[in-house]
Amino acid sequence: MATVTAHHPISYTPEGAVKISYNALVSSPLSLTASIEKAFGSAPDSLGIIIVHDLPSSFVTYRERLLKLAYNFAHLDESVREKYADPKTRYSFGWSHGKEIMNGKPDTLKGSYYANPVVDSPSVPEKMKQASPEYYGDNIWPSSDIKEIEGFEQAFKDLGRLIFKVGCELADACQPFASTYMSDKSKTLSGLISTSQTVKARLLHYFPPPPDAPVPAEDEPIDSWCGFHLDHSMLTGLCSAMYLRHDLAAPPTVVPSPSPSSGLYIKTRGGDLTKVAIPADSLAFQTGEALELATGGKLRATPHCVRVGAAKDADKISRETFALFMQPDTDEKISETETFGQFSQRVFDEHYKEGGASM
Repeated sequence: MATVTAHHPISYTPEGAVKISYNALVSSPLSLTASIEKAFGSAPDSLGIIIVHDLPSSFVTYRERLLKLAYNFAHLDESVREKYADPKTRYSFGWSHGKEIMNGKPDTLKGSYYANPVVDSPSVPEKMKQASPEYYGDNIWPSSDIKEIEGFEQAFKDLGRLIFKVGCELADACQPFASTYMSDKSKTLSGLISTSQTVKARLLHYFPPPPDAPVPAEDEPIDSWCGFHLDHSMLTGLCSAMYLRHDLAAPPTVVPSPSPSSGLYIKTRGGDLTKVAIPADSLAFQTGEALELATGGKLRATPHCVRVGAAKDADKISRETFALFMQPDTDEKISETETFGQFSQRVFDEHYKEGGASM
């Protein structure tokens, strides 16, 4: 006699994002199909993002440790930071600041540290490495003798690998829903992600707006800290941002966001703009362009941006966060005409100039 899986009722955050328990994700993933369809489907009010709560207790410690190290790295002398930049991979490994083009100009408000937390040195043919250095380069880690960022590599890997594990489990739970739309029925979402060596994490430090160019109190652009964009992953795991107040005489202090309007904004499938808050003890996962292509446009990528939020002390407050991009290897076909590698190169070439990086 067939076993019937009971569905968990759909739960929402105050802003209307679907949320699921990690316990249910592990113990009864098929019970979450309705929640996943509501989050990632094509209904006008679907946000393309899902919140996972009840995570392993280590997550909170890992997040806090790494995000404070992001701040510390960004406050090292520029000459030290630039030692860990890698132009030959279009700044897709190590440190990147001012190389990315957003809204037609270099983005100086974000500093990023890129690495693959799962694999330090990909074991793929040399031909693939040469064709896609942005994905198959070797990780670059800061020197372990820099006191301010002691433990950086381990902290990056601990958080990245935990998010990757949760992301693979979520991909498994997505399969009954995603299989309806996958163009290549022989492939599974979890299989494409879990076996890939293109996993990439981005540790982000959003610099405060400079005092000589403050955020306008009136008519501040929604995308004042990071312009509207689509991730070109299949799934992206996101941590809740940490806001830190800079103090020359003491370590930075964790503070609330500069303004109620600060944070992540998403456009629903119907085009409505929604601010989404990720609780500090939870993860969010959203859909990217590679998944949209692999499903013939049925599971669309999630347009999103980040707003500073005009406030009196905004020029003293930075934003730290961490994103993990999960996608197939570059030789996997994601549409009738393109592999993931070909698609990625197209994205790099369209949006970044003279060695800029994209994630």
